[in-house]
Amino acid sequence: MQWSANTTSGISTEKTNSPDTDLMDTTQIYDPTDTICAIATAQGTGAIAVCRLSGPAALTLADEVWRGKPLSTVSSHTVHLGYIVDPDTDDTLDQAVATTFRAPNSFTGDDTVEFAIHGSRWIQRRLIALLCRHGARPALPGEYTRRAFASGRMDLAEAEAVADLIAASSEASHRLAMTQMRGDYSRRLNELRDQLLELSALLELELDFSEEDVEFASRERLRALADTLHHDLDALARSFDAGQAIKDGIPVAITGPTNAGKSSLLNALLGDDRAIVSDIHGTTRDIVEDTLEIGPYLLRLKDTAGLRHTTDTIENLGIERSLKAAANAAIVLYVVDAAQTTLPDCDHPEKTIFIVNKADITDPAATTTRLRDAHPGATIVALSAKTGLGLDTLRAEIRSRADALTDSGATADYTVTNARHAAELAAAATAAAAVSRGLATALPPDLIAQDLRQTIHHLGAVTGRITTPEILQTIFERFCIGK
Repeated sequence: MQWSANTTSGISTEKTNSPDTDLMDTTQIYDPTDTICAIATAQGTGAIAVCRLSGPAALTLADEVWRGKPLSTVSSHTVHLGYIVDPDTDDTLDQAVATTFRAPNSFTGDDTVEFAIHGSRWIQRRLIALLCRHGARPALPGEYTRRAFASGRMDLAEAEAVADLIAASSEASHRLAMTQMRGDYSRRLNELRDQLLELSALLELELDFSEEDVEFASRERLRALADTLHHDLDALARSFDAGQAIKDGIPVAITGPTNAGKSSLLNALLGDDRAIVSDIHGTTRDIVEDTLEIGPYLLRLKDTAGLRHTTDTIENLGIERSLKAAANAAIVLYVVDAAQTTLPDCDHPEKTIFIVNKADITDPAATTTRLRDAHPGATIVALSAKTGLGLDTLRAEIRSRADALTDSGATADYTVTNARHAAELAAAATAAAAVSRGLATALPPDLIAQDLRQTIHHLGAVTGRITTPEILQTIFERFCIGK
């Protein structure tokens, strides 16, 4: 099992800022028997940096540069104070803390030493150079996690969740990544796989004894099992939209007529003067974006150009972008002035929260009534972006919409956040649907078995039971070097 590092993906970004830039050979071949090293903490200068050394020779190699209790003699999961020393010159590089993890009880499954050193970039570079001079090599992107996968410490879905956990930007995305990294998601997939294997075994028995008058399971029972599996796989695949919104942030478009207070609302929600506010119509001509956390969710807010008829070419381009942003948003905040007498069309009322703004200076009742007549059952919030009146009510409505959005995409607490998983699960669901149709139409068992094998194949590809070195390379080269 070998793979070459891709110099145009993953490595190039990390290599630019890595303290071991001058040591990274991007043509190196992955070799699980090497002892590897890398800085595992964030790039730059900080109070502390952690250098991770892992592989068959990690403990003996660490002792060559360590002055303190010999690390090759200490117990696993113990912490020791000592010094990093260049054995060739006897110069002390730094006082450090070394933590040891003996195989197989480490993240990678190999012997591992983690040096906590002072965060100077010079010290980081020198330590990596020192370790490489004595037999280690710089880790490739994702190599530590790939070793954990190869040693059986985690499956592929759990390994990919490590990257999601590092990138988590909200409570909701963190919770999903933790669920996957703990293995809850993989256990659910394995349960489905076991049911598929049971179905496959019954079909194979039917094939083996096709000339005998023996029925191992009725077609009705087989079809019921296949229908259930198809439903569960399809629900998992369809949960990707909700999972992506949780992971990357729920897109929210702020739209409506010109001069209704859209930019003021954005600023009020953010608590900052992010967008320019003016009484002049058409001030906002391009989309202004920012992020906001409400409850456990990260929202990606887009303040769009005001909707009106105009001959201004540039403003019309902004309006086109506004309409596109509203179409692609999960939640639309449609803002109108409380004094508005006519209302432009709203193309997406089902995902819209109507906002009657400037309620501090105009009674919003009349405009609210017109909105209710035009859109029965609509959610309408009267507020003042200037004074903050009604903002808490709006935040609660947005939170409620976010809850409904994510709950509708979840299936038994398992939500797909990975595009590769979604594609494999969709393919598995399609194959499972073919199995159901075959059982319903008395298709020959050998043809049904072929569709069933395809279902098992695609499901196994999610957790890594069925994969290829090329897929592994593509996945792990996107990780940072220290992970």
